[in-house]
Amino acid sequence: MFVDVAKIHLKAGNGGDGAVSFHREKYVAAGGPDGGDGGRGGDIIFKVDDNLSTLADFRYKRKYCAENGQNGGAARCSGKKAQPLYIFVPRGTLIKDAETGRIIADISDDTPVTVAKGGNGGWGNTHFATATRQVPRFAKKGNPGEEMDVTLELKLLADVGLIGFPNVGKSTLISVVSEAKPKIANYHFTTLTPVLGVVRYKEGNSFVMADIPGLIEGAGEGAGLGHEFLRHVERCRMLIHVIDVSGSEGRDPIADFELINKELAVFSPELKERPQIIAGNKCDLCSDERVEELKNHFESAGYKFFPIMAAIREGVDPLLDCVADMLSKLEPIKKYEPEEKPQEDFADKSKERSFDIRVEDGVYFVENAPWLLSVMETIDPDNYDSLQYFERVLRSSGVIDALIKNGISEGDTVSVYDIEFDYVV
Repeated sequence: MFVDVAKIHLKAGNGGDGAVSFHREKYVAAGGPDGGDGGRGGDIIFKVDDNLSTLADFRYKRKYCAENGQNGGAARCSGKKAQPLYIFVPRGTLIKDAETGRIIADISDDTPVTVAKGGNGGWGNTHFATATRQVPRFAKKGNPGEEMDVTLELKLLADVGLIGFPNVGKSTLISVVSEAKPKIANYHFTTLTPVLGVVRYKEGNSFVMADIPGLIEGAGEGAGLGHEFLRHVERCRMLIHVIDVSGSEGRDPIADFELINKELAVFSPELKERPQIIAGNKCDLCSDERVEELKNHFESAGYKFFPIMAAIREGVDPLLDCVADMLSKLEPIKKYEPEEKPQEDFADKSKERSFDIRVEDGVYFVENAPWLLSVMETIDPDNYDSLQYFERVLRSSGVIDALIKNGISEGDTVSVYDIEFDYVV
């Protein structure tokens, strides 16, 4: 079965805890703190695997967890960093936040993409020794790794997309111009999955063509398998609209053309503007006068029209000439850019989030607040406005009030995961 959408859960590794330890050596009466730092948790990294063509594997395994970092040890020994967890997906996979729909990454090239970051290791008690606190009996716990639900969405990478109603000859056309061998038969929806073929054309030029299964009325709103098929058209640089000029099934090719374009516009207004040329197939089944009539109609509407008989490759070469010429002038295949996390969302949600306050040796630790980690990803410590935003989040979420209830005084140290600051009234 062809699967092009999957939802999975990601959990990056937690950072290892820092150690509480003191130097012990013969003839050394009072060794200082020597607790090592915890190791960083494992990241979750997505990579392209060109041997994969669907997301079917993710139907059977839906939860992916990276390893945790090792805890710190004595004698300033830091914990071992955990190895990253690699997840392999087909080229063209789009990764989205399952909750918000925000685009996290577009896995279209060979560059690995870190989607969930492992937590930093906690500091050992060595870091907390000061002139007034020479025997710190506490250390910092490791930060939790990022945890999220993501949606994987496969959008095929093709230069040219073949669109049209079922049984108009799209599969036949791709089979004669490439090495692709789709199932061909005289009934609707013979092709149930998109088919890719490489068209090698003149002087070593080549491009990728995709046979998109037949669309029907209402496809733009999800009728049939509309959304499953239409998403694969989104990346195509241009479209070949295949029509049956003979009307062999009692259909009007002009009405079919207009209806399919309407469905493209419903699904995505951008698709409606994608360059199109028309391949009028099955010319052997109708009169020359009808072919000429259709050619005049579409060309007067601004489209290039090519009468073909795909089964015997008649008229196909001029069509490919036009495709190659248009592709040389068009932009490369669309790549989706990651979207930044909006700070406003975190500020609103923080009112609903929980946290704990722990006080140790005059240091106030804000803990068990994984939602704060998402907020802190957007914070620039060197930017005044960013720090002001962080303060607003702490106040709106009740963290400041909780610190006051726990007896914090001006000048006391507050530790929020990777950020430490002095409390100022």
